[in-house]
Amino acid sequence: MEDGRIEALKGLLAKDPDDAMLYYLLGNEYFKASRFGEAIEAIRTYLSLAKDEGAAYRILAQSLERTGNTSEARLAYQQGIEAATLHDHPGMAAEFEEALKGLA
Repeated sequence: MEDGRIEALKGLLAKDPDDAMLYYLLGNEYFKASRFGEAIEAIRTYLSLAKDEGAAYRILAQSLERTGNTSEARLAYQQGIEAATLHDHPGMAAEFEEALKGLA
């Protein structure tokens, strides 16, 4: 089922490669499918096209963690804290701060 959603999103992106939200959705589907490298790529593309309120940084940081890149995961959580704070999402910022404490 996930592959069907991934393929559908890729098809939509082929028609509209500048649609930031499609990259976010694709990154989320890749994450759910444990395709972390592809999730990282899609979320980074999304972040290059749109301002995020914090949620995309969760996907990015967790994907980076799962690929063993803790230094970049730490940076993604820090950026997520900044975005969440800027957009008045204190619960999300606190979640990211806790995640940072857990990184080795």
